[in-house]
Order: sequence, then structure tokens, then C-alpha cells
Amino acid sequence: MNPYQSIFKLSLRIRAQNSDHHLWNNNGTWWCHLTLHSSQGTKKRIRRSLRTHDVSLARRRRDVLLTRLQAAFVSSLERRAA
Repeated sequence: MNPYQSIFKLSLRIRAQNSDHHLWNNNGTWWCHLTLHSSQGTKKRIRRSLRTHDVSLARRRRDVLLTRLQAAFVSSLERRAA
């Protein structure tokens, strides 16, 4: 393994009491913000504009983004194991 290559751990916390978890409103536009933690103790912040002013649409787009990110992560682990 390349010493500069980190394996990031996807850790999603779902909080039923906070439907806006991972959401952030920046001057009226909703963004999704999350942090990936690597096995080497470093972090990678991911921020994506959800390109909407509507919080309901932002929640749906956040959920799609997190689902896709999780699927990509699982696929990456399966490729490593093969």
C-alpha cells in the first residue's frame, strides 16, 4: 500500500430528532457537509452545494448524496477485497 494513500472510513450518524443533520444554509442556498476519517488519523471534509433554497428539497438531495456515497464506499471495499 502506498504510504500516502489513506483508507477513509464512512461514518454516518442519523439523528431522527434532527432532520437537518449534515445540512447548512449559506446565504439562502443549502449545502451538505460531512467529514470522512482516515485510518491514519486525518480527516477529509466534503461540502457539496445542494443548489436549492428549499429545505425539503435539500433534505431529499442530501439523502440521495449520502446513499450514493455509501454505495461507492461499499463498492470500493468490495474491489479491495477481490
